[in-house]
Amino acid sequence: MNRHMNISLKKVFLLFLGVFSLFSCNNEENTVVENLSQYVEPRIGTAHCRWFHFAPGAMPFGMAKPAPSTNGSLGNKSGWEATGYDYRDNTIEGFPCLHEFQIGGISLMPTVGELLTVPGLPSDTIKTGYRSRFSHENEVVKPGYYSVLLEDYQIQAELTATERVAFQRFTFPQGQEKHILFNIGNRQGESGAVKDAYVVYNQDGTVEGWVITEPEYVKKYQPGAVVPLYFFAVLDKEPLNYGAYNGNVQQLGVRESKGVGAGMYFSFASENQEVVTAKIGLSYTSVENARLNLQQEASDLDFDRAKERAQATWEDYLGRIRVETECREDKVKFYTGLYHALLGRGLASDVNGAYPRNDGSVGQLPMKEGTPLYNIYNTDAAWGAQWNLSQLWILAYPEYMSEYISSHLQAYKDAGWLADGLANNRYVSGVGTNLLSTIIAGAYECGIRDFDTNIAYEACLKNELEGKNRPFGAGKVNTTEFVKYGYVPHQDAGEGYHETFMFSASHTLEYSYSAWAVAQWAKQLGDEAHYSQLMDLSKGWERLYDSSCNFIRPKKADGKFVDNFDPMQVWRGFQEGNAWQYTFYVPHDVKSLVAKMGADEFNLRLDSIFTISQKKIFSGGTEVGAFAGLQTLYNQGNQPCLHISWLFNESGRPSLTQKWVRAILNEFYGTDGIHGYGYGQDEDQGQLGAWYVISSIGLFDVKGLTDENPSFALGAPVFDKVTIRLSDKYYSGKEFVITTSENEKGTSYVQQYSLNGQQLHEPRIPFSEIVKGGRLDIQMGNSPKDNY
Repeated sequence: MNRHMNISLKKVFLLFLGVFSLFSCNNEENTVVENLSQYVEPRIGTAHCRWFHFAPGAMPFGMAKPAPSTNGSLGNKSGWEATGYDYRDNTIEGFPCLHEFQIGGISLMPTVGELLTVPGLPSDTIKTGYRSRFSHENEVVKPGYYSVLLEDYQIQAELTATERVAFQRFTFPQGQEKHILFNIGNRQGESGAVKDAYVVYNQDGTVEGWVITEPEYVKKYQPGAVVPLYFFAVLDKEPLNYGAYNGNVQQLGVRESKGVGAGMYFSFASENQEVVTAKIGLSYTSVENARLNLQQEASDLDFDRAKERAQATWEDYLGRIRVETECREDKVKFYTGLYHALLGRGLASDVNGAYPRNDGSVGQLPMKEGTPLYNIYNTDAAWGAQWNLSQLWILAYPEYMSEYISSHLQAYKDAGWLADGLANNRYVSGVGTNLLSTIIAGAYECGIRDFDTNIAYEACLKNELEGKNRPFGAGKVNTTEFVKYGYVPHQDAGEGYHETFMFSASHTLEYSYSAWAVAQWAKQLGDEAHYSQLMDLSKGWERLYDSSCNFIRPKKADGKFVDNFDPMQVWRGFQEGNAWQYTFYVPHDVKSLVAKMGADEFNLRLDSIFTISQKKIFSGGTEVGAFAGLQTLYNQGNQPCLHISWLFNESGRPSLTQKWVRAILNEFYGTDGIHGYGYGQDEDQGQLGAWYVISSIGLFDVKGLTDENPSFALGAPVFDKVTIRLSDKYYSGKEFVITTSENEKGTSYVQQYSLNGQQLHEPRIPFSEIVKGGRLDIQMGNSPKDNY
């Protein structure tokens, strides 16, 4: 991110003026440059959301992610459950600076009056701690900025950030003693239990420290490892008093606090209204690097200039894709989805290239002219990302895709395996599988090749073919069996975690697809032996296809299908889904699946699935819960289904893709705290948001752009015009424009596609044509049409 986001103050100021003056000159005509942040509503879907979902103070892909917490001090039992900010809560307990998958901590909280040093509970009816009431009417929530009135204290709290530095500004009322708490040694969100902590108020007035956490997923996938977090902070006002605390125990005048529960407080005079700003430099390697991050990124920035810089950066990133429509609701869905696709999976390395290694030591990235050649990123598992984030990043953010891959390759070089979920490079595999190969192969096929492609190919081959001594955290735990049998044999009972034996069918399908993706790469390299082996493995899905019922069905090692098969049963052979959903998980060979089932049966079944599923909003209805849609025919709220609505393009009925994708966009996605990404569905660090983005502009590839000559299937955009700004570093074109005419809000079907004035006769366009730049014109109408 240093190379891509290190915008000078002069450039940021000019960009900020350009965005907010709303005028630019193009072809001697003054045109309005629309502010896009106005359409981002970060609170969408925050009822029952994950820890990393709500971090409005952050930069795109940033490390510093300051945000309010309403219940993060309670943590969660298994590491994945909703925690942090819940739209339905009415109290705030603090403002943690770090929000990543399995990472949370360094929380500040301002108060006035009696000094309280425990948060209390969200359910408290009598005040027992320092948490404060708030209302959504008194929040300002924008990309790069958050503000709220803490009603119990009449304190205005504001948040913003640079890439690695959180800014927290508190405006206190006059008349009562004022306090700022540094809550360091307590659980925050997905952090897991705290093992140890330390915070000290230095003689020079700075505050520094660290906390060592034990996230649940680290305990599961890399037992014995820990996740340390470091900070270095400066306050712009000197406190009148200070002290250490642990729970309710307060020690006035003590400069340091140690151990679980460690915290410091700083008190200010009561006479005047006071505005106090804290800059908190963050690092995952050391206090010294947290200090360095602050010095290099924020030493000459005050809060307002940091806010301007953050907002200008967000405008630049959101402006890579500009959509035009009279329907504000569709713009809100689009830009909020795009925002989430750019918010998650943030920086883990420092300005000097230091980064946390898998073994707990500190590594050093290669440098050029004082800047790291690439950066390291934290990430939730990439399960299903081939159908959303990967396609979006390749198209509009290729520089980030390149760094994301280099980050994973660094982990591979350090630890010997690809791992799709990483918290400070510790294994946090998410669902125990690993589809990174498809993401890396997709980037390679699309021409993004400025990462180490030799190491990447080696890593992907190992990911697909090797199971011996494979660590649990590297996922794909059934690779040995898959290579031996050509499918993963099913067991109804076994030892260890469920993903080691229970999800035989879904693992077979995933492994088959990723084998095919890497096979295309092998073919291009002339690696015939691996191409042949991988292509044979890519047919694993056929070995589980039961033609007697036209379902994928788990099969035992003796070659017999399991007995008492119920295609609606969740978990038996299928991870977070069932056979109704997973039977369509053959993205690399849809035509063969259609042939086995029969085109009429395929289209009838799929169309019926959507007709029935529409009654439950294409998921679990209005039930608020991450797993609400598992035992259904279709579940837009979870990854295994995210390609299915686009399969009609492969089966001769593109009009049905246009119909059902439009219905999902209109009905599953909402614009409020409770109905956002379904009802309480797991948005998964931008995956559901990115799906909305690419589907709503009418571009999608069920193969995840992993074909030897990748292409996008075409749908029916919901917008009148889409302008995609292309990267001049990676692509030859300047922009690709999509226009629609006679595009109605309800169901509307494509009558004709024209690329640069030439009519297309199939709903597909090569990726190479898009990145050359050009124009796709789409004539819409009310009648379904399948032949072009």
